[in-house]
Formats: sequence, structure tokens, C-alpha cells
Amino acid sequence: MAMPTDIEIARAAKKKPIQEVGARLGIPADSLIPYGHDKAKVAAGFIAGIQGRPDGKLILVTAINPTPAGEGKTTTTVGLGDGLNRIGKRAVVCIREASLGPNFGMKGGAAGGGMAQVVPMEDMNLHFTGDFHAITAAHNLLAALIDNHIYWGNALDIDERRIVWRRVMDMNDRALRDIVVSLGGVANGFPRQTGFDITVASEVMAILCLARDLADLERRLGDIVVAYTRDRRPVHARDLNAPGAMAVLLKDAVLPNLVQTLENNPAFVHGGPFANIAHGCNSVVATTTALKLADYVVTEAGFGADLGAEKFFDIKCRKAHLKPAAAVIVATVRALKMNGGVEKADLGREDVAAVTRGCANLARHVQNVQGFGVPVIVAINHFASDTAAEIAAVQAQAADLGVEAVLCRHWAEGSAGIEDLARKVVALAERPSAFAPLYPDAMPLWDKIEMIAHRIYRAGQVTADRAIRDQLAAWEKAGYGHLPVCMAKTQYSFSADPALRGAPEGHVLPVREVRLSAGAGFVVAICGEIMTMPGLPKVPAAETIRLDSMGRVEGLF
Repeated sequence: MAMPTDIEIARAAKKKPIQEVGARLGIPADSLIPYGHDKAKVAAGFIAGIQGRPDGKLILVTAINPTPAGEGKTTTTVGLGDGLNRIGKRAVVCIREASLGPNFGMKGGAAGGGMAQVVPMEDMNLHFTGDFHAITAAHNLLAALIDNHIYWGNALDIDERRIVWRRVMDMNDRALRDIVVSLGGVANGFPRQTGFDITVASEVMAILCLARDLADLERRLGDIVVAYTRDRRPVHARDLNAPGAMAVLLKDAVLPNLVQTLENNPAFVHGGPFANIAHGCNSVVATTTALKLADYVVTEAGFGADLGAEKFFDIKCRKAHLKPAAAVIVATVRALKMNGGVEKADLGREDVAAVTRGCANLARHVQNVQGFGVPVIVAINHFASDTAAEIAAVQAQAADLGVEAVLCRHWAEGSAGIEDLARKVVALAERPSAFAPLYPDAMPLWDKIEMIAHRIYRAGQVTADRAIRDQLAAWEKAGYGHLPVCMAKTQYSFSADPALRGAPEGHVLPVREVRLSAGAGFVVAICGEIMTMPGLPKVPAAETIRLDSMGRVEGLF
């Protein structure tokens, strides 16, 4: 009998009223702001009132370099949260919200899958509680204020050639990457070249996910550098009197969203920066709140550990003073075969040799995460096409690395299929964690980029135009040298070439552009051909998404 689809499973979920889910964590009903019956935001006053409590243990779920369809990292995060609750631990899942871009493009949603999902799945993968719309509106309000200021006399002497604040929308639309605005005559302003990024790449998204509270959010919004004057002085959002109105648009969005898993366990779903073009972690507010309410908090960081985990450690943990107790690296047989040289069309056929070759990719990720001083375990996310010999090969390779690889069947079996991993994660989290970021704050920006490239990617050389190095030096002189760096590159490889699989060494990492995210508190280094506004595939998922005769969503997953 065929397994029901994700959306069919989610639709059949026996959800509890969100007040009951909150009560399990000690959140009173009057501290929940309900969005219907099955989702709510947690009030700021309650969050402020629990700050003196001790923290639970933080577990990071990361992964090897994925196939284009993803490797079930969110599914494993949800499953592990359920598994920990199954063995009697108070555990909370903390994941990111879904962007409409992948939903209508190719990759799909961000609510997990199979029997390890967060519900309401359809709401989560579409408009949810409106957080992304609020971020989009706040970002574009600032863009409108910039053009409006120039239109009415430009008292700040903004150089229209040096406006660095682009617009955003939460959709893949390659036609908007580079555009000209204000055409049509004097009444429409001064024509200039600009473009759109996807909302998840917005600095406002990063700020919302790194801010401690609403006051910190507004301060960070004011620190955004939007442009430069003709004599190269930075112009900040606060110079345009923008942060107040932006914060008004974000006052609800900054509050974490509480929902539940299929097994009625609590989950915080908040924020959604991509890991290939941003820092790839859910919000600090959600994570730190969960740590005050639970014994274990299971969170994920986007894509492979070379992207999501590195940024989780070097940006989020650094900024929020978090100390992860353990890390789970998700691997799949199909992704290991792809990293071992097998083409996508042939991934369903047994190939133990390719799995063994692909384990070089797993080994690199294990070594990198261990390099941060965090204990590691491997979760093999089981697919029906996996053979016993292939699974045994992964476990043998992991054992050679001194770590355990645990077979997990949570997609098909829910918490019962991941109980073994849950028990071993509890034991692993009891080990001492010697966590430390990769580099110190005082290291120069270019040296930080090279440190990540050499230590995490094993690049032989990092290249950049003189203008990029000069820009980094100018930011250091302006007082931004202490910031961490956020590397934007392909998720499919340790290199900047998505076709270079496995564990390459000695490759060249080209830094094409750098962007200052002064409000978020990091510098973005864009490497290779990575796009901050993705495009749709030849046959986008949007072509098969529709409403059925009962008004229910079809084709979403």
C-alpha cells in the first residue's frame, strides 16, 4: 500500500488547541496571541519574564551537501524532537518558516515530511502568520523612503549611484534581479539602476532573526547602511527616520510562532533566512525562549554544515552567546551516492562503492563540526530505495571517523523510528562541549573569509578584485572590522562550483561581491555565481498547485 503524501498526512492530523500545546511548556493562555485554533504567537511580556531561568541543552541538526531535493534535515529535526518527547524528555523543536520561492519553485516546503511534520502544514508553507509579508513591507518601506528623500531635495546628499538598498519580494523572479526604476518623467523621480532580492535574503530578515527583542530590533534597523554620499559617507536608515515605522510593521512579526508536530509536541517556527545567501538559522528570540522552557531544544541550520552549521556557530551562537551541546549530521544514501559521482537519474540503483566514495563528503562535515568543539553523531535518514549493504557502508565509514551513524525511520514511523537516535543524542549531550567559534572578532575581515575558505571549504586560494579588498578595508576603518562574515555560495559543494562534489581540496574560491549588513551585524561575501534572487525551474511546482473541489490545497507537497 502506498504511503500517503505529506499533505494527506498533515490533513489527517489530530491537532490539539494551541493553548494545550502552550500549557505543556508552562505558557498561560493569556500569553498566547492566537492565529486561529492551531497557531499562536508568544507574548513579549511572557518572554521577558522567563529570562532568569536556566537554559536547556541546545542540539543542532545539520547535514552533508544535499541533492537538489534536500535530504530531510527539517524532517529529522522534527522527528528528533518527537523522539526526545517519546523517551520522556521535555523537548521543543525550533525551525525556520517557509519561503514561497521554493514552494512554488522546486525544493518544496519547510514543515518536515511524512510522519515527522509540523502542522498546520499548508499554513506554514504559505502565508502562515504573515511574518514574511511584514518583513517584505518593512524592507520596501525603507526603499521607498530613500527614493522619496531624493525626490524632495536630497538633503542628505545621497549619491544615487551608491544606493545599496535593493527591494525584495518573497518569490523566485529572475526578471527582477537587475531593473531600472523611476522611468516616466519628472513626477516619478530620478531613474536609476537597482534590483530585487528574495525576502529571505533581506537584511531585515537577518535583523529579525538576530534581534533580542523589539527595542534591539529597532536599534538594528537604524544601523542599516542604505547608501553613501558623494564624499563616501554612509547613510543609515535612522538618517531617513525609518526605524520607527519599520518597527511598527514588525511588532508582531518579531514574536515567535508556536505550533505543534503531528505528535502534538511543541514547535517554534520563526524567521527564515536561507543558508546559501544568508545565515540560515531560525530566530534568536525563538531559540532562547525555547531554551528557557525545555530540557532539550532541537534546531536546524540550512543546507550542509559548510553553510548552515558554520553560520550557526560563527554568527548566531557568537551573537546570542549560545553553547550547543551536540550536533546531528543528517546523511542520506542517495546524497552520498551523488557525492560519489552517481548521476541523479541513477540514484535509485544500489552502488556501495559510490556510497563509500561519497562518505568523503560526510567525513569532511564531521571533521568541520568537531573542529568547533561540539560532539557529533550521524543520522542516516532512511529512504525506501536504500539497501542493507549501502547502510552498512555508511555506518562503517562513520565508525572509522570515530562517530556513530544511526539509522532513522522517522519519515515512515514518526518518533518510534528515531527513538534510538534520541537516546544517543541525550547521552552525547552529557559530554562536555568545548564549543568555540572558528575565528576571533578582532581578526581582519579578509582573513575571516580566508579562514572559512581554507578551514571549512579546504580551498587552496581565495580571489577577489582589488575593489573588494579596498571595500573591506574601508569598512574596517569605519568600525565594522569586528563583524563576522556570512558566506553566500552554492549549497551543493564545498567549492563555489555546484558540480564539484565530494570533498574537493585546493580549489579556488572567487569572492564576487561583498555587502555590509551593519544592522544584522555581519558582512556578506558572495562567492561564485550565487544569486540573491533565485529563478524558477523549467517546470515550477506552481504549475501543479491548485484548490480541489472542497477548497483544499493540492500539489503543495
